[in-house]
Order: sequence, then C-alpha cells, then structure tokens
Amino acid sequence: MFEKLKSSIKDFSGKVQETVVEKEISEDILDNILFDLELELLQNNVAQKVVDKIKEDLKEELLGKSVKRTKVEQNIKEAFRNSIKEILEKPSIDLKELGKDGEPSLILFMGFNGSGKTTSLAKIAHRLKDDKKVVLAAGDTYRSAAIDQLEEHGQNLGLKVVKHNYGADGAAVIYDAKEHAKKEGYDIVLGDTAGRSHSDKNLMEELAKVCRVNSPDLKLLVVDALAGNDIVEQAEKYEEIGFDGIIVTKVDVDKKGGATLSLSYLTGKPILFLGTGQEYGDLEVFDPSEMAEKLME
Repeated sequence: MFEKLKSSIKDFSGKVQETVVEKEISEDILDNILFDLELELLQNNVAQKVVDKIKEDLKEELLGKSVKRTKVEQNIKEAFRNSIKEILEKPSIDLKELGKDGEPSLILFMGFNGSGKTTSLAKIAHRLKDDKKVVLAAGDTYRSAAIDQLEEHGQNLGLKVVKHNYGADGAAVIYDAKEHAKKEGYDIVLGDTAGRSHSDKNLMEELAKVCRVNSPDLKLLVVDALAGNDIVEQAEKYEEIGFDGIIVTKVDVDKKGGATLSLSYLTGKPILFLGTGQEYGDLEVFDPSEMAEKLME
C-alpha cells in the first residue's frame, strides 16, 4: 500500500543525508532538494496545497539547523511524521455512538459510480450488527442489480433489507426503512443510494432530495483510491450536498497514495475507514498516527 509515496519520502531522506556534514542546512540546498520532493509528491497524486504544507513544515524543521549526518534520517522522519499527522488529523466519529437516544439513526452512503458504496455499506453493517440492531435500505433504485446486491449482503449478514421495485423513488425507500426501524425498534438504518457522477446535475439534485426528505444523521462519502486526483474533485463537488466523513476503498492496491493523503486536508472531513479487500472484515479504522508510521516504514 502506497509504495511509491513511501519511496519518495525515503529518496528525500537520502538526498538530505548526502548533503549534510554536521553543518547547517542552507536555504539554497534545501530548496533544491524540496523541488525534487515536490515533483515526486505531485507524481504520486498529492495535491499542490498539501505539497506546499509538507514543504513548509520540513523547512521549518530543517532550515538553518545543524544536523549530524547520523541523525538526518531520524530528524526527517520525525518532521514528515508530524506534518502528515497534522494533515490527516480531524475529529473522528464513532458509529457505535449512534442510535442511543431511542430513535433509529440513519447513515447514508453516497459517491461516484463504482466507488464501492454498497460493499462499504455491507462492511459497516458487519461491524455494527453485533452491538446494534441494523436494517438496510436499498435506496439505489436505478439499477435492479444494486437491489439484488444489497439483498445478497443482507442474506449473508442475516439482516433485513427494505426495498421497493426497480425505478422507485430512492428517497421513499429510505423513508420507509426509517419508519420500519422506528416501529420495530432498530438502532441503525444504513441507506444505499444510486451511484452518480459528480458532474450530473439531475442526479445530484436527486441525492439532495434524499437528504432533505430523510435528514440523515451521518452522510458518508465513499471514494475509490484508484481514481487518483479525481477523488478530490469528487469530494469538493459533494460538499454541495454535504458529508460528514469519508471511506476510501481499494487502498490495498493503490501504490501512489497521494490522493488519500490529500483528501482529508482539503475537505476538512475525517477519513473514517479504509477498504482493504473484498471480505466483510476488510475495513480498517483510519488512524492518522498509524498512517504516518506506515509511510515512514
């Protein structure tokens, strides 16, 4: 995971180490090395604003300081680690705190076509079902296959799925699921929505209607790490609808990793989970400190 980004950080450390001979690091020397780092980070899908922050953080940590060659790697790792943690750290959300006030909480999943919304919804259901009474809502009525897919997940997980016919109003499906949850004493409703392009105005308005009718307690944006820089553009567009947290899928096969690094910083929203495979258990709670450590490996 993120092998190319790790390699860029390692190369930067090596270049600084070659330069330092127990003397102060001058601005000219550091600027030359940081220029190479900037190119590497941009090639690994790190957004320019994030690159600029990393460079400023490293300058503040290294410029004008005497660093022994034997301590260079340690100093750079510490500077990178602190910068990345600051970029990624946002107030997190504990899903298990939802559904505690006697009213069912609605978690709505949305995102681009093929981002992995339905699979991510099922993985969240798998995480919650032992502690919460969970019902699934098949709000993606644009594709009959999407309804079938959610039903299959429901059968595998032993969870009820509320559905309407293909082509029905997705907002109405989720509304009915909420009413069912109230009546039957469920804690959590997990609502699927149709995959849509962030550039499709009509479909985005439909999603806005789903939110307006159902007032979700939590809106999760699901993005595919392999989409690269486009996931940042998607997230910025979905900010018009509003979302509370992010799930990044397919990070296990994303060699670059820069878009994931950029996403939380640019949107101000926390990354909550990383999808790392196809099994229900392949969903990692996102930990900024752990991510920073992995990039330093």
